Amino acid sequence: MEEQNESKKGNIREVAGVFFKMGLVAFGGPAAHIAMMEDELITKRKWMSRQHFLDLMGATNLIPGPNSTEMTMHCGHERAGTLGLFVAGISFIIPAVLITGILAWLYVEYSTVPEVGPFIYGIKPTVIAIIAGAVYKLGKKALKNWELGVFGVLVIVAAYFGVNEVTALLGAGLIGMIYFYVKNEMSNTSEKKKDTSKNKKQFLPLLLMQGTGAVAAKVTTLKVFLTFLKVGAILYGSGYVLFAYLDAELVSTGMLTRKELIDAIAIGQFTPGPVLSTATFIGYQLNGIAGALVATVGIFLPSFLFVLLLNPLIPKMRQSKLLRGFLDTVNIAAVAIMVAVLFEIAMESLVADGNVEWRAVVIAVISLILTFGYKKISVMWLVLGGAVLGYLLQLI
Repeated sequence: MEEQNESKKGNIREVAGVFFKMGLVAFGGPAAHIAMMEDELITKRKWMSRQHFLDLMGATNLIPGPNSTEMTMHCGHERAGTLGLFVAGISFIIPAVLITGILAWLYVEYSTVPEVGPFIYGIKPTVIAIIAGAVYKLGKKALKNWELGVFGVLVIVAAYFGVNEVTALLGAGLIGMIYFYVKNEMSNTSEKKKDTSKNKKQFLPLLLMQGTGAVAAKVTTLKVFLTFLKVGAILYGSGYVLFAYLDAELVSTGMLTRKELIDAIAIGQFTPGPVLSTATFIGYQLNGIAGALVATVGIFLPSFLFVLLLNPLIPKMRQSKLLRGFLDTVNIAAVAIMVAVLFEIAMESLVADGNVEWRAVVIAVISLILTFGYKKISVMWLVLGGAVLGYLLQLI
């Protein structure tokens, strides 16, 4: 019994250390964060099978909240149970929250923040290699047959034409669920004729959860908390979607100017970890340290609850004849979304004003060589190396 307790404590310490370290260098958005997790947790530490990681990733894409942060919670739960879920999420969030909080203080006190552009310049092309590596490994596992390949291509095309990510994932999942269920039933027809003694079908309902929060009459700590709780409970999509939500909740109500909101979103984009750490920055603007704390808790709290409810359902979905096809299709669709994001990041990083950025290309090529040629190199060193190289090349 004591050995089990010690093992549990060891796992908790491991979970905290891994995700805190990852939170310090998690640049590039959800696709890059998930790529880092795949490399660190599946390839190196072997916490779970790549198939289960894919199932977690696919299911996570269907619930509100920051996908990569929710994935840290899933992975923490797999390693150390319910406590691991909370420790992983908090450890991943803390670096971004602390850095954003310091920048918020500088912004409020001096109306400026440190210049980090040259370092971010080098990180962006490095992220291309990190995502490409994850797409290759996860894609090999997710692509089980040619039909799934077709679904993946269709999702990439849909993303290219601006179809909402969740709509594409859910649509592909539902069509795939029906297709593969019918296919399996037809292929088993001859066997059913020989043995009709039993034919059990499992059905598992998908719960779509949406939270709402009341808004107080003036900017109080409670109002800040409820505003960000509402956003965290219904937010789907990227930082640009977050901008739209916060614009409606804060700018339209006069709590914040649009310039202040744009500055806050920019801070969230170039700090490591989840872009939702923007909430810390805005909370500090609205109500000082107390505002920063309650805004951060409010926007992340729904994710902890969603993952806590969703995690036990995923293995049951994999066992269900009907939902197995749904998971497989959503998994390949999630990888397809990563491909679409990879293309967008490549265009943003390697091309500026119609001209190829040779410095970014050099960093991207070196990163790709290291990612695919020297697989034991940590993603952390890739990110830090890209940042330093970006700074040095900018001096030329």
